[in-house]
Amino acid sequence: MVILRDVTAADLPIFFEHQRDAVALRMAAFPPREREAFLTHWRTKVLRPENVTRTIVKDGQAAGYISSWEQEGKRLLAYWLGREHWGQGVATRALAEFLTHEPTRPLHAWVAAHNVGSLRVLEKCGFRTVAHESPLAEDGVAEVLLALGLT
Repeated sequence: MVILRDVTAADLPIFFEHQRDAVALRMAAFPPREREAFLTHWRTKVLRPENVTRTIVKDGQAAGYISSWEQEGKRLLAYWLGREHWGQGVATRALAEFLTHEPTRPLHAWVAAHNVGSLRVLEKCGFRTVAHESPLAEDGVAEVLLALGLT
């Protein structure tokens, strides 16, 4: 069973460890943060009242998080699961539930083009590709922008 709940202080160390996983970092094409920088980012950016952020709970255990926020005129979405929860439908179920809590449309998500699993999760929940960004010289990662609710 997968449910969403409010984030607690006890979740942050779990999320910190998830974002240190080398395989997950390559998949997400996202740089890790040191502990204090991670905690500061969560306390000052992620857990702001205007954001919608939930802990993804699977079988009573914090499995990851899902969040939305405003950036550059777009409502953006991100989620992160501990690798031990990949391939079990957790992300799809969590995203489907999250969409009932986040009414803003359109909702956008940037995904590394090589992250086929995350692209598939978003597509299963109704997101469609709206743009491709070529790799930047410094990181070499191509990204895809998906959106839900564009007319």
